Amino acid sequence: MVDIDTITALLTALGQYLDELEQYRHLSYDEFVATTKHYWAVEHGLQMAIQALLDVGSHILAAETEHPVEEYRDIIVALGKEGILPPAFAGRIMGMAGFRNILVHRYRQVNLREVYDHLQSDLDDFRLFARYVTEWLAKKGYLVQK
Repeated sequence: MVDIDTITALLTALGQYLDELEQYRHLSYDEFVATTKHYWAVEHGLQMAIQALLDVGSHILAAETEHPVEEYRDIIVALGKEGILPPAFAGRIMGMAGFRNILVHRYRQVNLREVYDHLQSDLDDFRLFARYVTEWLAKKGYLVQK
């Protein structure tokens, strides 16, 4: 059974990470790379947002399905197969898992243009993920949708 308090806390944290990241979206690329504080904050914010997304998915899959999850990418794929996320959306965002691994394990090789591009184009995907999960939770009776 899904622990709704855990999922709610993770989705709340995800929203907070996105709010913080929004503060950097107005920057041009040149402004973004000119200050270490900017790109470090965005790298860390994206890492935390992706991790929250993966933790939500992992928790739901462990509680509701028999899908084996060996890699982070598998979480997103399984969420699509289970109908928790639309399959096309899952296919579109599954690259987030690989990007998380780059941020965590190959942090010295991070491409700042790629970080900036994710900042500019992917924040809405995180919000859409949260919406799909919330809708699924409501449909399953875990919460009353407002």
